[in-house]
Amino acid sequence: MNANCHVEPIQKVTTTDELQSLTTVGLAIWGMGCVNCATRVRNALLALTGVVEADVDHATGFASVEYRQNLASLPALLQAVAQAGDGDHHKYIAMLLDSATQSEPL
Repeated sequence: MNANCHVEPIQKVTTTDELQSLTTVGLAIWGMGCVNCATRVRNALLALTGVVEADVDHATGFASVEYRQNLASLPALLQAVAQAGDGDHHKYIAMLLDSATQSEPL
């Protein structure tokens, strides 16, 4: 782990609107090499309006994301993961694994 790679985890304050009718999806994520990478991806997901929880594990390459579908879309989640990397040292790619309560077509 590079000392210049340190990332502080953000704390999200959710709104009442975000906490209604939540959906949970699993994402497979490639490119994470350390805990800081997982934190970087988690922060990017939590920065989206509608995302209330994101658990990201760099060792397994898995993320579980809880969000409100009418506030955040699946493409927005995948884009947030990709944009979490800076392009030079960190490049992340995600794809949908499953959906516990998916109610809209992908």
